[in-house]
Amino acid sequence: MCNKWLKQGLCAVLMVSATSALADARPDHYQGQQADSLEQAMTNLVSYNAKLKTVLAKSSLSLEDMAHIHELTYSLENALQRLDVELDSLAATLEEVHIGSEKAQSEQVKSQGQKYLKHAETLLQSGR
Repeated sequence: MCNKWLKQGLCAVLMVSATSALADARPDHYQGQQADSLEQAMTNLVSYNAKLKTVLAKSSLSLEDMAHIHELTYSLENALQRLDVELDSLAATLEEVHIGSEKAQSEQVKSQGQKYLKHAETLLQSGR
């Protein structure tokens, strides 16, 4: 009976070790195009969406196509992460306008409102 538990325990340890070794052997991933600004994120989003659309238009996808799509997704994810940061910032600024309006703080509403509009306009222009 003890021998059975010992074997099972040893098998479990070996499986964990093998899984860990396989995870460590995973090759480095593609980094994708960086999106360090809103403008760069929008440019990359438009460009890499077009590339993805072209590949997806094929009647069937080869392994090479799948690898290409895999690489494209890194650049798209970088662009979306930048947009997420920009939208969070925009929402925070709008919240300052909202709170200022509730408290009738005209200076805060004016300054944060102008900041919000400038950021929103940049975002909207970048999307064109």
